[in-house]
Amino acid sequence: MSKVLLVEDEELNRVLVRAILARASDDAVRTVELVEAGSLAGARTALADGPVDVVLLDVNLPDGNGLTLAADLRERADRPQVIALTASVLPHERAAAMSAGCDAFLDKPYAAQALVDLLSSHLGR
Repeated sequence: MSKVLLVEDEELNRVLVRAILARASDDAVRTVELVEAGSLAGARTALADGPVDVVLLDVNLPDGNGLTLAADLRERADRPQVIALTASVLPHERAAAMSAGCDAFLDKPYAAQALVDLLSSHLGR
């Protein structure tokens, strides 16, 4: 079973992701172990507890920019795939996310199937 870390400060968005994953038609996505963090500090604590396969990363967090976490993860031997989930969709913002170490970018608001498809393509890499 794959482990996914969702880093998202908005509770409603976390509820939405949980619901999308629970209803996914893709077995690999539906059965992921989902760990949640509402801040960068929470994400770092979750990552210290053990490796994850994929990080679903909000860029704008209350205690900093999620791209700093993406850059830190790029240096890890057990580097997870990082998918930025953000409403920051300007071309330079997308480029900054990819430069920081994100493997993919999904604009908010996103369709449920788009999240499932993107997550599915990054599990097991």
